[in-house]
Amino acid sequence: MKRLLILGYLVAAVLVLGSGSALAGSSNATVSIKSIGCAGKVLVDAKGRALYSNDEERGGNVVCTGACLSFWKPLTVSGTPKGASLPGKLVVVKRPDGGKQVAYNGKLLYSFTLDKPGKVTGDGFKDAFGGQKFTWHVAHPTGVKSTPSASTSTSPYPGY
Repeated sequence: MKRLLILGYLVAAVLVLGSGSALAGSSNATVSIKSIGCAGKVLVDAKGRALYSNDEERGGNVVCTGACLSFWKPLTVSGTPKGASLPGKLVVVKRPDGGKQVAYNGKLLYSFTLDKPGKVTGDGFKDAFGGQKFTWHVAHPTGVKSTPSASTSTSPYPGY
């Protein structure tokens, strides 16, 4: 019960502090490559925020819905996603709510609401929403080896 209350407060705080719509994305979403600290070369959105994917979503199957969207914002577009010299392929996957989410080489892309541009804080996080467990990884361009993250936490949420 305590965990639900904490999660509820966190969700409310994120919404009140101006994260906006959980599905808010740039209509001209650009995905590019940026070197960020010990994470190395990672994919970033048009605002320079690191992009992530999770192990549970495969083949365009959207699993991150509901409360998950309070912390992991899908990278959405209204048209065709634009990539800046990416070695892989960007495609659009239709979300259950009708939104168009960007995927890179088959992996749906999200930003982490606790990240700031130029930071990678969600790499390796394990969390659960509505009984669905997730393991999140910062998205690397094809052919670039993942660098172990300094983070060893299993949840970015206080009290878990």
